[in-house]
Amino acid sequence: MLLAEYFARIVKDIEEYSKTNLITDSELRIDCRTEKIGIIKGTITFLDNSCLFFTEYLDVTYKIEKLTYSFHYQQKDGTLIFRYDNAYHKPRLGFAAHKHLPSGEIIQSDMPKLNDVFEEIMEHLL
Repeated sequence: MLLAEYFARIVKDIEEYSKTNLITDSELRIDCRTEKIGIIKGTITFLDNSCLFFTEYLDVTYKIEKLTYSFHYQQKDGTLIFRYDNAYHKPRLGFAAHKHLPSGEIIQSDMPKLNDVFEEIMEHLL
């Protein structure tokens, strides 16, 4: 899969969820370093003014590999609802893919796809 195809799929997914009228605004920035390596960053605002900030740094040379990622969802006032990422922590967590909870707890989780994050946000909104 080419990087452009992956990014086009993300844009299509955002457009599909926008049809629910739960998304009020979205902004994407795409930076293709090569045909196979790039970054996509986005901000999506929802009906209750909560926001999803996301970043994926990808290498699609052999398969879709998210080198780094973050899906940060917060309330209008900036209060964390959840965040998925694979950022390095000190002290070490013992796992790379994890989820931050509003309580401050960090739990192991699978690396989500944007659609997975949207589904979790839809549950939160509804």
